[in-house]
This record gives sequence, C-alpha cells and structure tokens, in this order.
Amino acid sequence: MSELEKLLEGVRVNWKTLGDVVAIANTGVDKKSNTNEKEVRLLNFVDVFKNQYISKETPTMVVTASEKKINDCNIKRGDLFITPSSELIDEIGFSAMAIEDFKDAVYSYHIMRLRIVDTDFLFPAFLNYLFSSSAVRKQIKLKAQGITRFGLTQPKWKSIQIPIPPLQIQKEIVRFLDRFTELTAELTAELEAEFSARKQQYNYYREELLGFEEGDVEYKSLGEVAEYSKTRISFDKLDETNYVGVDNLLQNREGKTISIRVPIKGNSTKFMIHDILIGNIRPYLKKIWYSDRVGGTNGDVLVLHPIDNNIVPRFLYQILADDNFFKYNMKHAKGAKMPRGDKAKIMDYKIPIPTIEEQKRIISILDKFDTLTNSIREGLLKEIELRKKQYEYYRERLLTFPQQKSA
Repeated sequence: MSELEKLLEGVRVNWKTLGDVVAIANTGVDKKSNTNEKEVRLLNFVDVFKNQYISKETPTMVVTASEKKINDCNIKRGDLFITPSSELIDEIGFSAMAIEDFKDAVYSYHIMRLRIVDTDFLFPAFLNYLFSSSAVRKQIKLKAQGITRFGLTQPKWKSIQIPIPPLQIQKEIVRFLDRFTELTAELTAELEAEFSARKQQYNYYREELLGFEEGDVEYKSLGEVAEYSKTRISFDKLDETNYVGVDNLLQNREGKTISIRVPIKGNSTKFMIHDILIGNIRPYLKKIWYSDRVGGTNGDVLVLHPIDNNIVPRFLYQILADDNFFKYNMKHAKGAKMPRGDKAKIMDYKIPIPTIEEQKRIISILDKFDTLTNSIREGLLKEIELRKKQYEYYRERLLTFPQQKSA
C-alpha cells in the first residue's frame, strides 16, 4: 500500500465523462423463444450482479436470436456490462467485465454494454473497479429516477464523471485490488467451509430426529393442525418491531430483522405469539420465523396459527423449518421468475405427531443446535464483515483522486 501511495504522489489525473471514453449499447436480447433463429447463451442481470469478471462459463441461460441480433450484441474481451436499472436503487450500476471474447453468447436487454474507445488511455479492469467506488456510486444515486423501479437514462450514464490516472497506474491499482479480492475470497471460503461442515452435522441430526417412519407415529395434514390467520390488526398498532414483511424475513431460517416499511393506513393480517410466519415468495429462500409477539404482516407472508393441542407450536415450527418442507413447497409453487407457494397445497403437507413428551425432547435438542449454529454464523459474519471493510478501505484509498478540470 505504501508503495502504491508513493506511486500516486503528484500524478496528474484526467477527469472525463463516461460518454467521452466508452460506447454504450443497450439493445440486448430478450428471453422469448423464436423460430428460425440460432440458439445462443444469454448474459443476464444476475450474471453481472454476482460477478466481477465474466468468462465463457458464466452465461448459463439459452435463448434464440437472429444473426443480426447476435452480431449487434457481440461480447469482446474488455467489454463491461452494467445493471442500468432495478427495483432497488442500490442494485443499479453493478458492473462485470468480460475477460475473453464470446463466440456463442449475447447480452440481455436488462443490462448495458460499455466498450472502451481507447484501451491505451483507459484500462477496462480499472473502469470496472471504479463502478464500485463511492465517487461513482454517489453520482449514480443522485442521477437515478423512478418510483417502483429506478434507473438512469443513457444521457445521464454518459454524464458520469470518472478519474483517469496514467495507464500504468491504473494497471497497478487493478493488480493490487485483484490480489486483495483473491485473498479475501480465500479467507471467506475457508470460514464458510467450516460453517458448512457444522451445518451438515446439524442437518444430519435434524433428519435423525424428524425422520419418523410411517406407522411409528400418526401423521396429519398441516390443515388439520393449523390454520391461516383469519384476524386483522390496525396499522396504528404496528411499528418496525412487530410488522413483518417478506423483505425483513431473513433467508435460511434465520428469523427476521427490523422492518423499514410499516403501513400508515388500513389493516394487516394479524399474528399472535407462537404463530409461524413463512415467506411465500421464492420458497427456496427458506424464510420462516417463530413469533414471540403480536403483530401484523401482508399477503406475501403466510401466518400459520396452530389449532391442535396434540402438537406443540415450537415442534410444528421445527417441522416446517426443515428442508423437506421447503422442497415440497417449491415443488408445488406457482410461477417461474417469482415463484409463490400454493396455499392450498401447503395445507396438504404431512406432519408427524409423536407424543408431547417426545416433541418436547426434540425441541430441546434442536433449539440447542439452533443456538450453537447461530453463534457460529454470527462469528463468521463478523469476520467476513471486518475483511470486507478492510478491503473497501483500501479500495477507496486507491480509487479516490482530487477532482480537477482536464486539460
């Protein structure tokens, strides 16, 4: 870092608009299947959002496109792709760079291609990193417009100001950040592997405890032991702690967080203490919470209220927090892009009913495992967050330049 800081001392930085240095194209291919067209792979929003660099293996979706469209939407080494719009303003302006030419792929109309005009002036990987810098991201947020979906018009993208130090400095910064990214990924992978091993051990014991054989215990459908909440609660009895939307239910059975959206009028679906709340959008996210308070939710969250005295509510929660339930839910879900659980089919799910004493024994064991797993997860998240902040600190140091007029 000290060597790079010395390298940056006294360096003259040109400030240019994005439109000065790149050619922007946003006439990509859609996912519709058309006859008499060639099959090609599609580089999509998710491919850009989840990657820093794009290789030939990245696009996995197959679409059809005309020869003209394939030629227009070609992908070359050094091309950058950005997420130009999104429902969430923080998801705009993510970028990824192609590290090789693509002969059999096109890009989606949901993303935008940037092709650098002069690579002897601007190094593509440096521009890729600039899109994650605070200087560029602040401009994107200020220029973004929308109500339910946010985005920038092409003229506004072209007006974004970027710093351009000498080419050799750009390459050194990229080399440093690539190495730091690699080291951070290695550490994160090690920590996650350790956590995954603990989770596998936990899941093994879950299966052992909840894997009742037919005939060993009575089975009932979920609809026989629980019902969907039929009561309502007024908005004036809700706040950020007891209003639960699908957005503040956490993935992978990790409960909920504080809500940032609370109704300001009308009534919501009411839930009680010991009710079970399940996110009904994209069941594979495994969003579920065992209620410890009275509150309200909306139609994207199912509220299950236990009605059978022969089943302990916490035991019912553990049954529904199991992978087998979420697999069942996804199997019967409706919709492809944004699947939703089938409320009627969910009520057909079979629930084992061992004795109350056995249910309590299983609850005791699984709750201890939950506590242990959460403790490990929190430690993992803290370590990853510290490494992330360290990386962001160095990235900002390397990508922040005093603004000045270019000659």
